[in-house]
Amino acid sequence: MSRKVISLSAISLLMASTAVADVPSVAADIAPVHSLVARIMSGVGEPNLIIPAGASPHSYSLKPSDAKSLQEANVVFWIGEDLTPWMEGAVETLAANADVVTLLEQPETKLLDFREGALFEEHDHSDHDDHDDPAKKDDHDDHDDHDHDKKDDHDDHAEHDHGEHDPHAWLSTENAKTWLNLIAARLSAIDPENAGTYFANAAKGREEIDVLIGEINATLDPVRGKSFVVFHDAYQYFETSFKFPASGAISLGDATDPSPARISEIQERVQNEGINCVLSEPQYNPGLVKTVLAGTESKTGVIDPLGVTLEPGASLYENLLRNMAKTLAGCL
Repeated sequence: MSRKVISLSAISLLMASTAVADVPSVAADIAPVHSLVARIMSGVGEPNLIIPAGASPHSYSLKPSDAKSLQEANVVFWIGEDLTPWMEGAVETLAANADVVTLLEQPETKLLDFREGALFEEHDHSDHDDHDDPAKKDDHDDHDDHDHDKKDDHDDHAEHDHGEHDPHAWLSTENAKTWLNLIAARLSAIDPENAGTYFANAAKGREEIDVLIGEINATLDPVRGKSFVVFHDAYQYFETSFKFPASGAISLGDATDPSPARISEIQERVQNEGINCVLSEPQYNPGLVKTVLAGTESKTGVIDPLGVTLEPGASLYENLLRNMAKTLAGCL
């Protein structure tokens, strides 16, 4: 009898280990993408996070453990080279046998063009949904205060080669809901036994984001009409989702150091136009924010587009957007 018990126990352990082995090995580049993948994989497995939330995705250096996660991955979900240009070679080399999903290249992803000026106008970002329409692009370029021929703007970008579109697309709630479906479909293709779980998780995740949208709008409604400036131009997808535009950014969307002319331009607007709030970020130099704030009564806060203080996992994405809204409302 004892032999039977031992034998059955051994069989159970073997079956459990086989089930675990059948779960796809999945890697995701940044914490918000990792969170969406983790939401889809809830009850099945856990994805691996490549870039810690406390690191800048623009300039991170892979560790051996990160390289191992890419090498072992069946699927890699990443934003794309516009956010992490250094990662393209690593993905091609280390994850050569994986199904690589570049989220910015998916036709369902809504993209916004880079904003190159230090100061922004309050225009309808929905014009950019059809980002390949040259007529709409011309409309965007017609803003008088967005003189892209100004030498200062070109000085800022002369040495920076980035793509046409802003890569911070995870801050769009519409994109997040779209990506939940996309992630579920890709995982189901290689793991059909768990397809039902993946798609059920995607449906639940979309419902959760819809609830979150209402919560965030309620948080922002009391401070609508007030103005803010951000450290780097990473937030226009969030601004578009919640119809709450920033007035400008101290540095570019690729987080490179701003020119003295750009800092001066921002300082002038903050001083002359009564900007209510200037937001810094955990990953970057707070000294530049202090410089911009000098001689003004503007408040400051720390906004986090990556989830530096949050535990990686399925709930990070919602908590990230929720905290961003609370920080913005609190600063204003």
